[in-house]
Amino acid sequence: MALLLLISVETKVLTPARADLIKRTVDSVAGAKKAIIHMYNATSPLFREVVFRNSKEQTIALAVEHTKLVRQLTEECTAKHGTIFKYEYSPETFTQTEIEYAVEVCEAVKAAWGKAGTGDERIIFNLPATVEIATPNHYADQIEMFCRTISEREKIVISLHPHNDRGTGIAAAELGLLAGADRVEGCLFGNGERTGNVDLVTLAMNQYSQGVNPNLDFSDMFSVIETVTQCNDLPVHPRHPYAGELTFTAFSGSHQDAIKKGFEHQSKRHILAAQEGRPRYWCMPYLPIDPADIGCNYEAIIRVNSQSGKGGIAYIVKQALQLDIPRRMQMAFYQVVQAIADRTGKEMTTDDITTAFKETYRYGSKHEGRLSLRSFTITDTSRPSTPLDSRPSSPSSTDSSTPRRFVGMISVDGIVREIRGTGNGPLSALLDALRTYLDIDLEIREYSEHSFGEGTGVKAGSYVELVTPGTERGIAGVWGVGADADIAGSGLRAVLSAANGFIGTKDLPNLDTSSGFIPGKSPTSIVSKALYQTLQLEVPKGMLTAFRDVVVAGSPAASNIPFDTLANAFKSKYHFDDGTPGSARYTLVSYHLTNISPTGDTGRDARRRFEGEITIDSHVTKIVGEGNGPLSSLIGALETHTGRNYMIKDYHQHSIGEGSGVRAASYVQLVTDAGETAWGAGTDEDITASGLRAVLSAATKPRQVNSYMKMPAEKTKVPPKTRVKAVGFRDEANDSDNDELEDELDVSEEEERQDDSHLQALLRAVESEIFSDITVER
Repeated sequence: MALLLLISVETKVLTPARADLIKRTVDSVAGAKKAIIHMYNATSPLFREVVFRNSKEQTIALAVEHTKLVRQLTEECTAKHGTIFKYEYSPETFTQTEIEYAVEVCEAVKAAWGKAGTGDERIIFNLPATVEIATPNHYADQIEMFCRTISEREKIVISLHPHNDRGTGIAAAELGLLAGADRVEGCLFGNGERTGNVDLVTLAMNQYSQGVNPNLDFSDMFSVIETVTQCNDLPVHPRHPYAGELTFTAFSGSHQDAIKKGFEHQSKRHILAAQEGRPRYWCMPYLPIDPADIGCNYEAIIRVNSQSGKGGIAYIVKQALQLDIPRRMQMAFYQVVQAIADRTGKEMTTDDITTAFKETYRYGSKHEGRLSLRSFTITDTSRPSTPLDSRPSSPSSTDSSTPRRFVGMISVDGIVREIRGTGNGPLSALLDALRTYLDIDLEIREYSEHSFGEGTGVKAGSYVELVTPGTERGIAGVWGVGADADIAGSGLRAVLSAANGFIGTKDLPNLDTSSGFIPGKSPTSIVSKALYQTLQLEVPKGMLTAFRDVVVAGSPAASNIPFDTLANAFKSKYHFDDGTPGSARYTLVSYHLTNISPTGDTGRDARRRFEGEITIDSHVTKIVGEGNGPLSSLIGALETHTGRNYMIKDYHQHSIGEGSGVRAASYVQLVTDAGETAWGAGTDEDITASGLRAVLSAATKPRQVNSYMKMPAEKTKVPPKTRVKAVGFRDEANDSDNDELEDELDVSEEEERQDDSHLQALLRAVESEIFSDITVER
């Protein structure tokens, strides 16, 4: 393979201090115009004592001996091939070497080389941070000490070779230069061993940004990126300084507004400077250098890596609709435009492109899709009666410590319906609602936003890419766009825009709730609505799913279950105490919590003692337990009494009502050491008590419960009596006697014919959980 080198280029080759490798290295550059032979051996105590087991004297002798060999072989090569050589020596692990000893080694090497002169004859001493072990200023101190101590400084080029183990390679190189170094070795974009060598692109552009010419040309940065990535097969990170595709990207509306104002102000300033004959300086919010200096144009401020075609379409959309669509969305929309152009065979005008954009992403009132937003509220679940500020920093945020609840009216195929969902932000809450009510299971892959317009007319533009769970990164998702004066509203509209693209003409579940719950047909949201309307309970998804599964498993698919029946079944299954006498095995009578933390800590992790009275099989019993909070201390008390081990797997709570009548509702999922799980629910004016009641409700699950469901009676007839007899075990562990529990419910003759099937089915469902036998007698 022929190697073509410019005359001004010096080929550098690296070799350890080994005679055989030095000979092969010199042979490899024979015939080149210029070459640098770079030899190294480790000098730090760790390598001397552990790796090579050499003394200081032996280490110096090794460096001197092989330096002399390099001199002999290079002189022979010069005589034979005319190659002009320079010599570079590295005391490897310099930063871990005693500075006085490093100078001593280099002095011996310089003497052995014997040809160090001025100008091009200077010897190069490369001082590497082979492993970055200290702060950048420490490295600079070592460089300064070496420069001051080494003799014949004018005959030496001090070279830096920082690695990036601590992530401060750039800073170390910059401080090392200020400390007196002449030269830096590194790699483009920081490639190299382990965490890489110092990044020459960032280092050079940092100097450029300060008015120092680095003598490296990065005016066509994308060509450099393309070459390096093809050679190394390593991508450049999107956030990489100066070179990443997001380097000049501003997703934040405030950032974009500042940049826009900066361009307007700079344009006026440059005109004035040109008129007065003064230099035109670059001074722009959020943009430390002019993107044009590295080959970017101003159309690509939002996405500097826009490709030809996509960038043109994005520019038209921006000019016509004031929307800066993201790069990945540009790629998706480009395919739409290209398909239209191929089909029509004509040039796409601005109207063609904007119309295609609106129709594709259901953007604007004239292009609404099957799903469209009518109204919404976003609340903090810890304070559900208090709406959140309508302009959060980002509606897609997933780092909130408290979940958000979405309650909204959306049009589904022309019919307005209410849907509800919870998540870590407004968008995830809406996605939860779509999943629950419409079986649309999507998640966010990418989200961005910006503001456009001025004054009172400013709006937020949001863009979201949705994918089905588990979708691999290389597979494209569906994009959506939304605009609204409210930033949360724009994000929600973007989600519905993408959801419209996902569902296409797919059939959606029927949200008509007027006829009750139909197993196998009605979505889970109907059960949720039934419990909310009858009991004001906002049951968490996990508990809701578990209850729905029991109902579906035990009911004929064609049955129609009224909401009141579902509510009674819920109260029976989960021993829910809504203020009426219940049949739960454990119920709370009174309690007292004491802080027993040795440090007196009163925070959430403070250790507590629970002392209380609970009814156990209708007998009041005192129990005591300890834990890291109210619920865990009650669990400790139950474990002591029952011999079972419990752990809280899931917990939710919300408030019911308003003002002086507000109550807390809590939901707990317990898991035993045997892997059994059980949900429980409780309400109380006191939030702590509601949680304690929920724990007792869940702990009751394996025990006997009396189940009853009262069906509505026909007003014009005297209903016959239907007796439900349930036989179960009062205490599976200690009581072998069966107890019979009875209850009555009124059912009219007509209802009896219609509803007996699902009544018995529900009873069978509950029976499978808690009873050994249930019969219906008339």
